[in-house]
Amino acid sequence: MTNIHIPVSVLNLVPIRKGQTTKDAINSMVELAQAVEKLDYQRYWIAEHHNSSSLVSSATSILIKHTLENTETIRVGSGGVMLPNHSPLVVAEQFGTMETIYPNRLDLGLGRAPGTDMLTASALRRSKSDSVYTFPDDVKALLTYFGPEEQQSYVRAFPGVDTNIPIYILGSSTDSAHLAASMGLPYVFASHFAPKHMKEAIEIYRRKFQPSKYLERPYMMVCLNVIAAETDEEAASLSTSMQQFFLNVVRGTRDHLQPPVQNMDELWNPMEKEMIESMSSMTFMGGKETVKEQLTSFQTNYHVDEIMAVSYIFDPVKQIRSYEILKEIVSGN
Repeated sequence: MTNIHIPVSVLNLVPIRKGQTTKDAINSMVELAQAVEKLDYQRYWIAEHHNSSSLVSSATSILIKHTLENTETIRVGSGGVMLPNHSPLVVAEQFGTMETIYPNRLDLGLGRAPGTDMLTASALRRSKSDSVYTFPDDVKALLTYFGPEEQQSYVRAFPGVDTNIPIYILGSSTDSAHLAASMGLPYVFASHFAPKHMKEAIEIYRRKFQPSKYLERPYMMVCLNVIAAETDEEAASLSTSMQQFFLNVVRGTRDHLQPPVQNMDELWNPMEKEMIESMSSMTFMGGKETVKEQLTSFQTNYHVDEIMAVSYIFDPVKQIRSYEILKEIVSGN
C-alpha cells in the first residue's frame, strides 16, 4: 500500500471524563497538547462551546493561552471562535496579545454558529440582531485588524495591527465553502459531527476558490474522528465512549465522557443508533493497518491538504496512543 504523507492536527472540545473535575479536564487538555507536540503534530485547536457541563471549552482564548504557555512549538488555535458571540475587535485584541507573547504559533479558526442552544446564544450575543448574517463582514474586519498599518481605520486593535494571524473559515455546510472560496482563505470542514455535505462543500470550495494575498491556491482541511488502537477489536470497544458522547448530544443530556461499554444496544434505541451512526460516519477506526486503509481510501477520493483528528477516548493513555498510531501511518512508519 502506498504511503500517505499528510499533515495531521488535533481538535479538542475539552470534555470532562467521568470521575474528573473541571480542573482535571483542563490538565488533560494540556497533557494531550504536550504529547502531540512531541509527535510533531501540525496544530492543536480548541473548540468553543457554551452552557455544557460536560465540556470545558467556553472561554476558548483563555484555554489557548494556557496551552501556548505549556507547550513550545506546536501551533495552537481555535476550532473555532464562534464569531456571532464576539465583537471582532475584542477577538483581534485577545489574539493580537497572544501573538505578541507567542509569535508565529497562533491560528484563528472562525465559525458562524453559536456553539450552543438558542437561549444561551441569546445570552451570549453582543446585539439583539442576528449577527450570524454579519459573519462575512466580521471576518473582513478581523483580516483588517491583523493587517498592515496603512490599511487601518480609526478603530484599531492594539496589539493586533500587522500580526497577520492566519484565519481559517470553519463550516459544516456549503455556505461556508462559498465564503472561504470567495475570500481566498483556508477552509476546514466539520465532518466529525456533520459529514452530510462534506463532498459537496469540498467541490464548491475548490471550484470557486479565488486566489488572495492570504492564499494562492485552495487549502482544504477536514476534521474527522479517529480511534486507532492495537487491534480492530480494541478500537471498536474504545469507540463506545464516542458513541455515548454523541448519544448525549442526541438526547440533550449532560453526562461526562463515559468509559467503554460492552453493548451499546443496551443504551440506545434504533432511531438513536441510526442518528449517531450518521453523525459519526466520518470516523477512522481500527488497528493500524485498518486505519491506514481508511485514510488511503479517503485521500484517493478527496485529496485534502490536512487532517484534523478528534478522539473521544476515555483512557488518556489510549487516546495518546491513538494519535501515535495516526502519526506513524502518515509518516510511513
